[in-house]
Amino acid sequence: MQPPYSADRHLQGKGLEKIYPSPTRTAAIILKSTLNVIDNSCARLVECVNVFKNKRWASVGDEIVVVVKKARPVSALGATQSSAASNIGKVKKGDVSRAIVVRTRKEIRRQDGTNCRFDDNAAVLINKQGQPVGNRILGVMAADVRAKGHTKLAALAPKLQ
Repeated sequence: MQPPYSADRHLQGKGLEKIYPSPTRTAAIILKSTLNVIDNSCARLVECVNVFKNKRWASVGDEIVVVVKKARPVSALGATQSSAASNIGKVKKGDVSRAIVVRTRKEIRRQDGTNCRFDDNAAVLINKQGQPVGNRILGVMAADVRAKGHTKLAALAPKLQ
């Protein structure tokens, strides 16, 4: 691996590569990354268009701005007969929303020295007040979401890992 700064090329091969990590290794969710949505807000796939807090990438527990790329089709018949019709049609394709990253393929380094990695990138849609759009979460979440202050999402999750 080559150090990122041209002035430090003389350090290459001397065991100092760990001091200068590559930006591609530390990035988790960047601009144009696609994420699965694991709540029942009708969205299925979203794309990241902005990361808050002036960061270049987002990891588990960070808030991002997303655009809905795929949404579950809504049938008018199901909306009239279902008693749980409150979530039908909450978001549509093309809607801009906020989301919290809850799973990443990039491993998460924890305080006790363990690493946690998931099979996909996933998010949960939220509104401007920080409340989840859906009322159920349909998958496993990283426990770091609770540590970053999103206790409402952690309470809705069936399992934290």
